[in-house]
Amino acid sequence: MGKDIIRIKGLKIYAYHGVFPEEKELGQFFVIDCEITTDFIKAARKDDLNYSIHYGEVCLFIEKEFTRTKYDLIETAAVNTAEALLNNFYGIKSLILEVKKPEAPIPMEFHSVSVQVERQWHQVYCSFGSNMGERKKYVTEALEQLKDDRRFRNLKASSFYESKAYGGIEQEDFLNGAFYIETFLSPYELLEVIHEIEAKAGRKRELRWGPRTLDLDILLYDQLILDEEELQIPHKDMANRDFVLIPLKEIASYVRHPLNKKTVEEMAEELSQNYLL
Repeated sequence: MGKDIIRIKGLKIYAYHGVFPEEKELGQFFVIDCEITTDFIKAARKDDLNYSIHYGEVCLFIEKEFTRTKYDLIETAAVNTAEALLNNFYGIKSLILEVKKPEAPIPMEFHSVSVQVERQWHQVYCSFGSNMGERKKYVTEALEQLKDDRRFRNLKASSFYESKAYGGIEQEDFLNGAFYIETFLSPYELLEVIHEIEAKAGRKRELRWGPRTLDLDILLYDQLILDEEELQIPHKDMANRDFVLIPLKEIASYVRHPLNKKTVEEMAEELSQNYLL
C-alpha cells in the first residue's frame, strides 16, 4: 500500500525562542519544513479539497502554534508544534517536522542548525481489570480520562467480563475487558500515563497477581516487538489469558500477534481447546 505525502518547505516564521535573553527580546527568523503523510486518494478522485488537508491552513496553524509561547529550546517548539498538528488535523497519519535556526548565536560561520521531530498515530490495544471496591467505576473513570486526553483518540472498549483471579492467589473475581486507542505517545510515555491513571485509582503494587483497584496492561502497540526489563510488547502472557483474549476478540478478532502471527480469534480458539483437553 502506498502513502500520500504533502510537503511544505521553507516556511519562514519570526519567533522568540532561545536560551539567551536577547533572543526572547529581539526574536529571529526560523525556517520550518513539514512532511505530512495522509490519504488524499478520495480528494484526488473527487477533485474536492474537503477530502484533503488544506496546506494553507496548515501553514497558518504552524505559525500560530510556533509563536504561541516563547521557549528556551527549539526542541520544545518543534515537539509541541508537531503534536498540535496531529491533534488539529484529523487526516494526518504521521509527520516529520524540521525547525531550522539560521540566525543561531554561534560564533563562527554556519548555514543553520536544526532539529527534526517525527510523530505518528499508533494503534494500541490494552486490557483492563479491577477486583476491589467499585470495580466498574474505576474502569469507567480510567477510560474517560483517556478519552478526554488530547494525546489519544478513537477509543473503543469491549464489554465487561467477569473472571476468576489469575495467578493462584485467593481473592475476589475480576471485572475485565479490553480497549483500542490511538496515540502519538511512545510506549514508555504511554506506560507512564497508565501508571498515573492506576495511581489515581489507588492502585498498590504490593503483591504480584494480588487484588487491585485498577490494572491496565499494554497488549499490542502497532506491530512493535519490545523486550526490556520495564516493558514487554506484545504482552508476554496474553495468549494464555482467556480474560484478555475473549474481550479483545470482541473488538479486534482479526489483529495478528507480531510474534506467533496468529489472530486474536485464533489464539482465543486455541486456548479454549487447550482448556478442554
